[in-house]
Amino acid sequence: MKKTITIIDTFGFLFRSYFALPPLKSKSGFPTGLLTGFMNFVSNIGKDFQTDYLVFALDAKGDTFRNEIYDQYKAHRPDVPEDLLKQLPIAIEWIEKMGFQTAMKTGFEADDIIASIAHDAREKDLEVRIVSHDKDLYQLIDDNKIYLFDPIKKSIVNEDKCFEKYGVRPSQFIDYQSLLGDSADNVPGVKGVGAKTAEALIKEYGSLDKIYENLENIEKTRWKNLLTEGKEMAYISKQLVTLNTDCHCIDEIETYQLPKENPILRIADILLEYDLNRIIDRVNKEGLNYKTNIPIKIEKKVENYEYILLDDEKKLLEVINSIPEDTIVAFDTETTDIDTKNASLVGFSFCFENNKAYYIPINHQYLGAPAQISFEIVSEAINKLNTKKLVLQNFKYDFSIIKNELNIELKLYADTMILAWLLNSSERVGLDALASKYFDHTMIAFKDVVKKGENFSNVDINEACNYAAEDALFTYKIYFKLLEEFKEIQAENLVKIAHDYEFDFIYVLENMEENGIKLDIEKLKELKQKSNIYIQELTSKIYEKAGREFNINSPKQLGTLLFDELKLPPSKKTKSGYSTNEVVLQKLKDAHEIVPLLLDYRESYKLQSTYIEPLLNLAKKDDKNRIYTSFLQTGTATGRLSSKNPNLQNIPVRSEAGGLIRSAFIPKDGYKLVGIDYSQIELRLLAHFSQDEALVEAFKANKDIHRQTAVKIFGEELADSKRSIAKSINFGLLYGMGSRKLGDTLGIPAKEAKQYIDAYFENFVSVKEYLKSIENKALENGFVETLIGRRRVFDFDSANAMMKAAFLRESVNTLFQGSAADLIKLAMIDIYKKYKNNDKINMLLQIHDELIFEIEESEVDKITKDIVDIMENIYKLNVPLKVSKSIGMSWQELK
Repeated sequence: MKKTITIIDTFGFLFRSYFALPPLKSKSGFPTGLLTGFMNFVSNIGKDFQTDYLVFALDAKGDTFRNEIYDQYKAHRPDVPEDLLKQLPIAIEWIEKMGFQTAMKTGFEADDIIASIAHDAREKDLEVRIVSHDKDLYQLIDDNKIYLFDPIKKSIVNEDKCFEKYGVRPSQFIDYQSLLGDSADNVPGVKGVGAKTAEALIKEYGSLDKIYENLENIEKTRWKNLLTEGKEMAYISKQLVTLNTDCHCIDEIETYQLPKENPILRIADILLEYDLNRIIDRVNKEGLNYKTNIPIKIEKKVENYEYILLDDEKKLLEVINSIPEDTIVAFDTETTDIDTKNASLVGFSFCFENNKAYYIPINHQYLGAPAQISFEIVSEAINKLNTKKLVLQNFKYDFSIIKNELNIELKLYADTMILAWLLNSSERVGLDALASKYFDHTMIAFKDVVKKGENFSNVDINEACNYAAEDALFTYKIYFKLLEEFKEIQAENLVKIAHDYEFDFIYVLENMEENGIKLDIEKLKELKQKSNIYIQELTSKIYEKAGREFNINSPKQLGTLLFDELKLPPSKKTKSGYSTNEVVLQKLKDAHEIVPLLLDYRESYKLQSTYIEPLLNLAKKDDKNRIYTSFLQTGTATGRLSSKNPNLQNIPVRSEAGGLIRSAFIPKDGYKLVGIDYSQIELRLLAHFSQDEALVEAFKANKDIHRQTAVKIFGEELADSKRSIAKSINFGLLYGMGSRKLGDTLGIPAKEAKQYIDAYFENFVSVKEYLKSIENKALENGFVETLIGRRRVFDFDSANAMMKAAFLRESVNTLFQGSAADLIKLAMIDIYKKYKNNDKINMLLQIHDELIFEIEESEVDKITKDIVDIMENIYKLNVPLKVSKSIGMSWQELK
């Protein structure tokens, strides 16, 4: 039988122990939370896992080889809590006193020691268990050979768990991190590339090198630009995240054997000094646990699922007629396109039993395809299913498809995607991820069924049956599993929120997507022409200042010009060339007159390629010159909406260029655009939740809240001149802004900014206590709840100090931003229900706290008044809700 070595990520584990346990103290007042967690872990060796050898990996003091690669590496780590610092050296001392081995080496981090030991142990045919939750070690995972063990959750992290959490394999993790970076360690990554983008790129191309080899093949212009500008940092990041595998070997393996004498009893006298009596009592009672062998590989239980093809009309209706009333039925469609406006229905699947599902082919079109179910019978079948309790994954898509193709409006009972998002808004909510998470089941991949360049109508019906029926079956199973999960954490109220609000909201979004918004094509053409001329003028000026022509969009050519020819001071040079990103250029703005021209060029080029041309092309495709965005209900952790294809919530608000783009958004003939915006909604929520007398009184008296804050902090005489400072403080506190950030925002020293913040809290006494109480509750419960009871969950157990601080800031932010999202969502539902059959009004866009409508000119005043009334009375707060309204003939006029 293969022997096992267990490597402890010592500092990672100790830091996590400190934050996982309450702030325990000995009778003398010395902190003992970290020490208690550590000794609990030691006492469970053999109970939680069986091992033959064990070693504690440690960080050496001083810089590592990574600081030579990138001098900003780990430059901004927060101060370690004093109580933690007191306990760390004691825990390290105890390791050796108990008889365990440690491993460290100057110039290297503990992660490098772990990687090296793991590499050497695998060569020596040992099984390797790494006790850590640190994602930086995921690159080492190699099923059956190397895996991670989470000592808090007592769970194994293997290749499947890595893929479930991040969407990439351990072998791809280095390249994934190279793109994404790591804010905790100040690894830069590619600026602008988030987790989903990094995942998508790795899935498509497999590695960082392949991504850059295929740069010209990347369809999304934004991705291409980000990757081009961030290439240097991507490869620097790769050097930073790649662990060293040759800084420690384990040739004298016997030295890593577990102590034969009980390690805890070896330091019993010391433990008594720290009042850790319970651990000694337990060990005396239970003795050593070096006996239990916990198997790493758990064989999957093979389930027998039955996927039935219903290509006979009589049999189809027989099955549907056999479904009892009030039955939960999972339903799913298969189509030719992910865009509902371009998609045709190919088939549908349904499931009402735990291990059996059905597929109905309608429109498969390949050579030799058999006869399929007619649209007449399909309509009859779906109308019958519509009387059951329909459960879908991403209902909005299927609703649009069935409505467009069959003129039937599906009636939703539950959407598993929405339920999963309500359970944990920070985790993946796709069907594949949920099936893997809850049933350890790998779904049939779309790419394995549909060949490149084809669509689902080209798929063999029998193969299509397995793919489609599986979707329905697991939607069904996931629905009931999610209900169990809500019950287990005593959060059935979230299911009620889904039925009361979130499911209704899907219909609102579908209606907005169907409405679209009109664009002024001539205005966009004019903008494009002017933009082209301006870009050409800038190009000529840049060539003139450079003394020659070159490819301005090539970072390599630009780097050569700026730093080799014009001799400007460069940032560090790597094998991929000089960095010419925006940060670099901004620093050089006054160094040469070519640099401001380059910055102007980049902004203009981005405006042209990201907004003007794509919007114009989309508007040209529609006979009404309207464009249709997709709203994502589950796109953010706070509950705010996001949009895509195109993203209309990202158009620059304050810039002149953004204003020009917005001026091209217009109403249809005979209508006007109306914008209605919640006024200072998050500050009103702060007054409501904190019940601070000064804040509540100011809002009830309809005073200018920013001036009122300025009066409180600076006095009446300075109030008007200091109003903008007060405004920055008011909003900054809701987003966890500290004195340093406020100082940067206002252009003043952090010390002065701190005085402003202190003065604020002196005058709004309840606010500070309330903001702290949000953080305390989040820490205690592991989540924060919004106005209507939606949750955002935080994994404090797995968080290091920096992540924990970020989670605490986000808990405050989520309460206010999420509650504001609740209010506008409730208002949108009421407005939709009242006007859904009224063609004199269309709800077009939601941009955070603002709604934009298209209203018939003769009805503008009446309907606007009614909408204002709905929005201001949608929920009874301790302070009045107020909105501002504006009417215009373009989006830009709605100010």
